[in-house]
Amino acid sequence: MEHCQRFRTSDAGIRRRRDVVRSGITDEEIRRMCVGGRWYRLRRGAYTDRVGFAGLGAADRHRILIAAVVANLSGDAILSHQSAAVVYGAPVWDQLLPRVCVTRNRRNGGRIKPDLKVHCAPVEAVAEVAGLRLTTPARTIVDVARTVPFEAAVVAGDALVRTYGVTADELEAELEAAKHRHGVHPARHVIRFLDPHCASVGESRSRVMFRRLGVPVPQSQGEVFTSQGTSLGRVDFWFGNSGVLGEFDGRARHGRLLRSGDDPAEVVLLEQRRADALRDNGFQVVRWTWDDLPGGEVATRVRQALLSAGQRARPDGWIRRTGLPDPKPIVVHTL
Repeated sequence: MEHCQRFRTSDAGIRRRRDVVRSGITDEEIRRMCVGGRWYRLRRGAYTDRVGFAGLGAADRHRILIAAVVANLSGDAILSHQSAAVVYGAPVWDQLLPRVCVTRNRRNGGRIKPDLKVHCAPVEAVAEVAGLRLTTPARTIVDVARTVPFEAAVVAGDALVRTYGVTADELEAELEAAKHRHGVHPARHVIRFLDPHCASVGESRSRVMFRRLGVPVPQSQGEVFTSQGTSLGRVDFWFGNSGVLGEFDGRARHGRLLRSGDDPAEVVLLEQRRADALRDNGFQVVRWTWDDLPGGEVATRVRQALLSAGQRARPDGWIRRTGLPDPKPIVVHTL
């Protein structure tokens, strides 16, 4: 269509009606492109390429929806809850992203639309990321913890405390500020369970699995040493001083370890040697994958390993928790 050729935009970008019409495309042509499957209507007056949009993950689709929605909001709207978590780069369950979440710094006036949920509550500070105003990471963690299921809140919260260096004091201050808001009681359980050393979605979900099944929740991310101080490598989890170690393997353990130019066979061999060295020094390693996360069989194996550990000599070595990454800097303004 000649008019479409004149109006250029990226395949996954937003086409706004006012710009499209200005380029010469009529409302009838817009309607035909939506009905015909070329364009996808994000909301009234905002469209994007249907094929490109469908090929994106839920978080990237939500980012596009944010861009479409925010353009029509007043300046006092602050991205919050799941939407802020997505902008910060935290993992958020797909089903928790049906609409954009914003908070306005006022006592009342909240509402829900098909593509927008407006919360109203006092806001003392905002962060700026990619030209957007968001609730701070600490506030975002607490808001998410108040409003989504425990496991989803832990997954997002672990990522945010690790990435942005959110402290326990900051979280406690946000909990105190939210003490009269809906969901603050379950949020306290989430906040107390968060671990900035947890380095992946699979590790966060594993910790929740152990909690749910009544297994002692292990510590996250440690480096194992022999009694002489020789490093035997890093592990995802360890269960106190029992000598029982845990490894969440995902579906491609060795693929995650590959760097550009590495020989896959050599990486597998080195990993096998690491596992042998851990066993030779008295450590027991329990492994699991995504498919095991319902947890019953994993819990049984961990309990058996812990029972066995109580009947054998202590491992010939020790474990040191690994350090945290430097916090990602952000700009924060007080309102």
